[in-house]
Amino acid sequence: MSIEPDAILFDMDGVIVDSLDSWWASLNESLIKYGQDEITREEFINKYWGHDLQYNLEKMGLSYEILTFCNIAYSNHVNDVKIYPDVISTLEKLKHYKKAIITNTPEDCTKQIVKNLGIERYFDVIVTVDDVLRGKPSPEIVLKACDFLRVNPKDVVLIGDTDSDVKAGKTAGCTVIGVKIKADYTINSLSELTDILVY
Repeated sequence: MSIEPDAILFDMDGVIVDSLDSWWASLNESLIKYGQDEITREEFINKYWGHDLQYNLEKMGLSYEILTFCNIAYSNHVNDVKIYPDVISTLEKLKHYKKAIITNTPEDCTKQIVKNLGIERYFDVIVTVDDVLRGKPSPEIVLKACDFLRVNPKDVVLIGDTDSDVKAGKTAGCTVIGVKIKADYTINSLSELTDILVY
């Protein structure tokens, strides 16, 4: 059965772009600068990936100063961020839908990534962690995007790849499609969206 939502919200990191190693490198660069031990890639994925940076640093017991530096460090890695191969073709097929990016990545880095990849035209709005008090898993970023798009969250599909995305979407009332993660629907790649959504 295909569904036809009023809008689609896309998480960016891990759904549209592969930025995991860029964020891991930025965090370790920051930890080293402030005299902390580096973390392994596995630890980064299991404990921190998908949460906003402020949440992660609070969880690690680290200062806001490191958060600021990590965001600056990440800006030096944005050119290494790569778009997944099936993203453009999928966005083309879904271009009649209202769409938003909802991301825990800071605004300046998000805009640079979107510009570098030439995908601005596919999205009506981009809502970043800088636009809300708390990033995902709080539903605030989801609700803000829905307000911008003038849609009811119950009529919206959110696509994410982490527990943080799923929690934010479900708390807001959205239908959630998980990329390689359990949700209302699960897909292995973005191209499979057209098996679920009317296009």
